[in-house]
Amino acid sequence: MTPEPLYPEERRRPGRFWVITLAAVLTLAATVSLGRWQLSRAAQKEALQASIDAQKLKPPLSQAEFLAMDKASDALHRPVRLRGLWLTPQTIYLDNRQMHGMPGFYVLTPFALEGTEQTVMVQRGWIQRNFVDRTQLGAVETPAGIVEVTGLIEPPPSHLLELGAAAPVASAPAAAASAPAAPATLAPAVEGYSPIRQNLDLEAFRAETKQPLRTDVSLQQSGASSEGLQRDWPAPALGLERHYGYAFQWFGLSALVVILYVWFQFITPFLRSRRRARNGRF
Repeated sequence: MTPEPLYPEERRRPGRFWVITLAAVLTLAATVSLGRWQLSRAAQKEALQASIDAQKLKPPLSQAEFLAMDKASDALHRPVRLRGLWLTPQTIYLDNRQMHGMPGFYVLTPFALEGTEQTVMVQRGWIQRNFVDRTQLGAVETPAGIVEVTGLIEPPPSHLLELGAAAPVASAPAAAASAPAAPATLAPAVEGYSPIRQNLDLEAFRAETKQPLRTDVSLQQSGASSEGLQRDWPAPALGLERHYGYAFQWFGLSALVVILYVWFQFITPFLRSRRRARNGRF
């Protein structure tokens, strides 16, 4: 049986109470579910961050272990130690990258692995931009001959928003077995070729340089600042704060629905009835 309405307003509109109740219940169920989903997404991101941290603590892979892997992407974020030769003339400067809030360039140089036909792109570090002349690059020391590099196996360099299509570039200068440090003033070795770029696609760069470059991963060089480069790499942006913020908003909306429901369904009619009773209307 439907309970007898307590207030005159409900007698005049008998279905209003239950319609509003149903709408409030559905809204509350939706907002609570969305809040819980955001918390579950945050928990997944926390588990991913824990997995990344655990990978970084593992002992470095040897070059033989790295080459024997079918998919190096299975060992993302794990240290690896490689030996080879810097292909200095093919160094790329990725523009609009920040470190400690300062704009600058990420310096990337292909690294030819010793005793193999493979080349890996190494994210070597960061240099600050010259605010007077963007093409005036800081000196980067690049050792000649066979060297050993330690870093983390990472995805290819991230892409920034780029308006319009990238301008075509001429073929990169041929690699040299030994090359001097990068010059302070940028002077393209080939007309139309510019090492300063907004983004770098490894597949396109492989075709451009005709190098046997791996395109599934890159190496993010670790260690203290050296060779004119800083290496305080930012942590991956997993968006944990965003998920917690959204969860707070959804749960806040749930609380608001409950407050409004109680106020308009119970408190307001009760206060109205008391006021009318005092005025002698009942």
